[in-house]
Amino acid sequence: MDWWEWGPESFEEAKRRDAPILLSVGYAACHWCHVMAHESFEDQTVAAVLNRDFVAIKVDREERPDIDAVYMQATQAMTGRGGWPMTCVLTPEGDPFFAGTYLPRDAFLQLLDAVTATWAQQRSRVVDHGARVAATLRRAGADGTPVGVDAVFLDAAHDRLAGSFDAPRGGFGGAPKFPPSMVLVWLLRQHHRTKSAPTWQMIDTTCTAMARGGMYDQLAGGFARYSVDADWVVPHFEKMLYDNAQLLSVYLQWWRAGGGDLAARVAAETADFILRDLGTPEGGLASALDADTAGVEGLTYAWTPRQLREALGDADGDAAARLLSVTDAGTFEHGTSTLQLRSDPSGPDGAAWWAGVRQRLLLARSRRPQPPRDDKVVTAWNGLAIAALAEAGALLAEPRYLIGARDAAELICDRHIVGGRLRRASLGGAVSEAAGVAEDYGNLALGLAKLTQATGDPSWLQTAHGLLDVALAHFRAEDGGFFDTPDDGEHLFLRPRTETDNAEPSGQSALAAGLVEVGALTGNADYLMVAAAAVRAAARVAGAAPRFGGWALAVAEAQLAGPVQVAIVHPEREPDPAAWALVDVSRRSGSAGLVLAHGRPDTPGVPLLTGRPLVGGRSAAYVCRGFVCDRPVTDPDVLARALSSGTG
Repeated sequence: MDWWEWGPESFEEAKRRDAPILLSVGYAACHWCHVMAHESFEDQTVAAVLNRDFVAIKVDREERPDIDAVYMQATQAMTGRGGWPMTCVLTPEGDPFFAGTYLPRDAFLQLLDAVTATWAQQRSRVVDHGARVAATLRRAGADGTPVGVDAVFLDAAHDRLAGSFDAPRGGFGGAPKFPPSMVLVWLLRQHHRTKSAPTWQMIDTTCTAMARGGMYDQLAGGFARYSVDADWVVPHFEKMLYDNAQLLSVYLQWWRAGGGDLAARVAAETADFILRDLGTPEGGLASALDADTAGVEGLTYAWTPRQLREALGDADGDAAARLLSVTDAGTFEHGTSTLQLRSDPSGPDGAAWWAGVRQRLLLARSRRPQPPRDDKVVTAWNGLAIAALAEAGALLAEPRYLIGARDAAELICDRHIVGGRLRRASLGGAVSEAAGVAEDYGNLALGLAKLTQATGDPSWLQTAHGLLDVALAHFRAEDGGFFDTPDDGEHLFLRPRTETDNAEPSGQSALAAGLVEVGALTGNADYLMVAAAAVRAAARVAGAAPRFGGWALAVAEAQLAGPVQVAIVHPEREPDPAAWALVDVSRRSGSAGLVLAHGRPDTPGVPLLTGRPLVGGRSAAYVCRGFVCDRPVTDPDVLARALSSGTG
């Protein structure tokens, strides 16, 4: 199979040969991408047809999300659905005239034969159809008017979301169920504002169900991509960095809001999984663990009662089977079961017994074949992880998490910023040529801002500021929102602009979040104004379909609540015990719009510390709302009351 890379050479080859383009878009951890590769692309008959009649281009959607976004929009418009692998047929100019997803070998061969015949006999119809599709999508992308965003708008979106809440089982809608990470962050922020019991029920039920079910790895920590059923029992087993980074943040915030020991445990285990299983030798974080092991989905993770007894002995094996819902009939495939922990083991020795069993099962599982890892380091996903690990290190008082966040930030800033512009990804420390997209700039800026707040190091904030200035210069749209790609980047038939938050924040929402955080930390009112315009642009979709606008709505809650700026000054370079007490109070506040700076008075590069003197030589906290500051306080209890009052 002779694959071409996406680029001008492949399109020139299609024009030279007067041949259509077969575009296949997938990613390393995708189960059905592997199936189609084995069934079709490794088949000699299929390869011969593709090499003879087409210019075949393979694209990794994680490295080139812009190409994926454009042709996924075409696929959804032409078929009513999307997914991966995505299979499109294009004219040599790049206009799509066929689109679909996974196709079995025989169906794929039939498609190739039909396209070849149509291309030879009805060329003008094909070219005209592709041009019409491209023109229609361009017109659709230009439509839309920003809407106003206030408490009434956010509460109406909440009520619309509540109509799809699955109260008995948690989550929203039916099967399959994806982790609603961004929606949960929004609900946690809204609950801080409204103290609504129904809102807390949605948060608490969903977080508990995800953590107790088979989608969560009860042995090693970390979440699989989604649950194929409505009860969170059977996952699609790939483990993505972007999911785990976002869910780490969710469980930290749930714990801070009252989620208890379960929330703290899952947060710590997820952070451990990210660093242990996704950490690369260069200090970055890899993209994913595959869904398949040796070509079989879930082979590493599923168990039978007999396998539990073999690993633990008869008594402990039978007890573990009851605890983990491992049955003779099986909850997964071929009599195997995923591991669920629907309740904690009872009795005075239950916790110690389970800790021992867990370690023994992990050891037994480590002897099984393991899923491959996609070592690609993606800027945007590392940005999400830097933010989450920095928060975890600060809230859980675990230095390892802060070190992991710092190491990832150093790699991204050293290797992925080239000539002042971001690159999308690297592998083995070698950065790719693919340019960074809007989500890369927004998520990394947010991560670096969180790292500054966790460590007190202003250099990360300065880098974030520079990245956002680049984004403002090259990604803005006329309505105040943002395109996915820069104005000086590669031109596809459509300049992509993702309107929805899906598995991760859209570029528009990501940049709005970064602008709000950095704007509040630096006192940059222009950033806050641009962020507000971006949220208004996103709100037309988020308000109507809140399940697909969670990050935009979470940013809107932060804007409504803040900015709440807390500046804590202390006499030495590192906080003294009095300062740490003030810092801890600030970090435990659930205010959506709160940002924190701490350091010596007038620390260079940290505007919030400028003009904030000590009080009688002692550490002090200044609370500012909308850039108007209260008198400084030195007592943590007084600070807690100040943060719980007013809009903060």
